[in-house]
Amino acid sequence: MSELSPVAFDIETSGLGEDAVITVAGFRNSVGNWLALNTAGRSADERKLRAELEACVDAPVHLYVVADERALLEQVVEYADQHLADGTYLTAYNGETWNGGFDLPFVRSACLRNGVAWPFDDVPYADTMEAIQRFDTGDVGDLVGVYNRLIGDEDCDPLAESGAAVESWEAGRWLALLKHNLADIERTRELAVLAGEYVPKSDFSMKNLTPPQG
Repeated sequence: MSELSPVAFDIETSGLGEDAVITVAGFRNSVGNWLALNTAGRSADERKLRAELEACVDAPVHLYVVADERALLEQVVEYADQHLADGTYLTAYNGETWNGGFDLPFVRSACLRNGVAWPFDDVPYADTMEAIQRFDTGDVGDLVGVYNRLIGDEDCDPLAESGAAVESWEAGRWLALLKHNLADIERTRELAVLAGEYVPKSDFSMKNLTPPQG
């Protein structure tokens, strides 16, 4: 995997029900972070939020505030077109595995209901959760627990669990929600880089995300 650079991806949602929407989408590549916030038409100070986020990490943060899920997905499509180029692969923690996953299945359904094209056409993907299982992580399996066991650096995440991210979105607490996503994409990429240094290539379940009729 040393010849490919991981681009971490993570989403937040308004819940798990049939009416749930994507509230935040985030990418982390080798040079910086990219976030899109869906405010559902509510106001948010994009410039102030970006400055507060950049104060938490040692890398640039690009932030886009949009009014609905469709606009967020269109931003994801634009990012994928511009930044998921040769020499990179997309990754997420339990984003899509052989028996399930969360992020990519949710994005597929969101694209379907919004009439937006699949953003990850001709994009290689390997799940960080599967690769990191080649380490001894004890009895922990969640992203935060595994990260703390293997790396343990401090982060900017103010939320203890995913349910708090839902509550933050409902209450319009944008900074807390964005910090949570920012921490997750940074954790995911650091773990993917670590796996790329220690795990055999054959243990990365790499696949192409292009649909048969894409």
